[in-house]
Order: sequence, then C-alpha cells, then structure tokens
Amino acid sequence: MTLRERLQDAMKEAMRAKQPDRLSTLRLINAAIKDRDIAARVDGADGMVSDEEITAILGRMVRQRIESARAYEEAGRLELAEKERAEIGVIEDFLPRQLDPEEVEAAISAAIAEVEATTIRDMGKVMAELKTRYTGQMDFSAVGPMVKDRLG
Repeated sequence: MTLRERLQDAMKEAMRAKQPDRLSTLRLINAAIKDRDIAARVDGADGMVSDEEITAILGRMVRQRIESARAYEEAGRLELAEKERAEIGVIEDFLPRQLDPEEVEAAISAAIAEVEATTIRDMGKVMAELKTRYTGQMDFSAVGPMVKDRLG
C-alpha cells in the first residue's frame, strides 16, 4: 500500500470515527501533496509525486509545526502550541521511524565508506547518499554538522 493510499484510508477512518482534529490535519497533508502534484505537472512530470517526495513533504510539515509551536510558546499561546504538537503527532504517524543516535552514527560511517569520502569536499556526496537512503528517518540539519566534523 502506497503512502498516498494510507493517507486516504486514514482520512476516511477519521471521518467515520468523528475525529475532527485528526481529519483537519490529514486534509492539510492531502492539500500539500495535491499542490506538489500540480507543480510536478507544470514541470512536465507525470502528475503524481512519489512516496519519497511525500515523505519529504511530511518532514517539512513537521519542521514547520515545531517552529510554530516554539513561537507560540514564546508568545504565551500554549493552547496553539499544543494544537501544533497534536498535528505533529498525526503527521509522524506516516513518517518512517526516526533513527536513534547510534544508528545515525552508523549510517554516516557507512555513507562515508560507500562514497569513499576523505575530505570536506566530499561532504555533498555523503549527504546525497544519506538522503537517498534515509529520507524522513533523520534530521539532515543536525546530520550535516556531524558529517562535516568527520570529514574536516
């Protein structure tokens, strides 16, 4: 079952179970995917984005909500911060399991060995290898400095 089908099934289930907050978040996810589908058609692609691209969309949505929750907390709007966190929970249901720190270290080591990286100039190759294999499973903004330390 594709990620797109899982999202559709979850939306139907949220409607049946009368879960308005979950349904609202699932509709936001669906809208973001449809926007990307339309952009892909304009770019000349076949119109449906892949599961990897959907995973990337979901990852961006999580990062946006984390940032929004932080801003709401700083402004003293705890109820809005809590709503953002609830949306993060719904979105993360469709993301692959996040790697723990030891697994991230092992993945970095494997990617460095795979592309035979030796200097900081090879960082792009290492990051590309990690993104190919682990999209949605690790935070690349945190992994970048780790790779840089290893190669630098």
